[in-house]
Amino acid sequence: MQVDKELDVRGMGCPLPILKTKKSLTDMQSGQILKVISTDVGAVGDMQAFSRQTGNELVAMEEMAGEHIFFIRKK
Repeated sequence: MQVDKELDVRGMGCPLPILKTKKSLTDMQSGQILKVISTDVGAVGDMQAFSRQTGNELVAMEEMAGEHIFFIRKK
């Protein structure tokens, strides 16, 4: 998957991962992919809710070595 921008929010707790994701998406063009790397366990549910509420598509989620990786396509 082609990633247009990467956001590292490891070590940050709620609500910072969502706030920083929202800010990063404002600088992107429609259709671009943002990769977000988080260690916050609550980020899984938060990113799913964020995607539903904003219309930005949560394309994929992965968990690897205690990190949650999200791929979000800007609407």
